[in-house]
Amino acid sequence: MAAIQALHPFYTGRSERIVASWMTKLDREQAIADNKAYVRSIIESFHEPTTVVFLGFSQGGAMAYRAASDFGRAAGVIVLAADLPPDVTTNIPPVLIGRGSRDDWYTHEKLKKDLKYLPDAEVCLFDGAHEWTDQFREAAARFLERFG
Repeated sequence: MAAIQALHPFYTGRSERIVASWMTKLDREQAIADNKAYVRSIIESFHEPTTVVFLGFSQGGAMAYRAASDFGRAAGVIVLAADLPPDVTTNIPPVLIGRGSRDDWYTHEKLKKDLKYLPDAEVCLFDGAHEWTDQFREAAARFLERFG
């Protein structure tokens, strides 16, 4: 198992918690290319064939879609509170989408739009906002079980 952290760490402010981001609007196309190459290089370093499922939350969800599409052999994608980026149109494996009923960012309208492109996606709607919940964790665990 591997968890690939976003490339750009930063402090959250006064708390000085360190978090990471995949990109900003600055040099976006170059950042997307760099991020995909970074993820690909890590996966290619695995010494044996392995099942790869990409997972992303919020902005990381777009990167999960991109990485899965770019990798081409992904078994699945799990995204929480993240829309399908417009540059991802092919090689999309089975998808689990999570959305909180009170999420003001990943809205019901965004989910409906994504489902037009991902009609076979499994959807976990839960009582919550833009956050991880136990209900979504359980749905993700069930989704992963299919890959052994």
